[in-house]
Amino acid sequence: MDTTEQPASDSSRLLVLAGGLCGATGVALSAAAAHLGGAFVSTAASFLLMHAPVFLAVGLIGAGRVLRIASLILLVGLVLFCGDLLARDFLGSRLFPMSAPIGGTLLIAGWLAIAGSALLRSRP
Repeated sequence: MDTTEQPASDSSRLLVLAGGLCGATGVALSAAAAHLGGAFVSTAASFLLMHAPVFLAVGLIGAGRVLRIASLILLVGLVLFCGDLLARDFLGSRLFPMSAPIGGTLLIAGWLAIAGSALLRSRP
């Protein structure tokens, strides 16, 4: 077993960055929702906080290509879904038509792809 640290790939760094930003934003939005209200803000905060550990884990373990791609799909879905919810509360309008449903669909697809990655044989 090799214990030397391997350099992180760009996608691994992006996922760790995304995990940290999702966690920080989720905490900030939870505080905003508690003090300012806004059902959409609270929902977005919950989604950000529940997905942050996924991005951190996948980025830190140096996961395979399929798992990294699945996580990136999850990230795009999260940005669209939460972005639309936050735009509704803070801007009074949507990001674009169907952005939340597209984001939600990508979230589901990302989770299914993560599950599917467990069925694939890893390359030595």
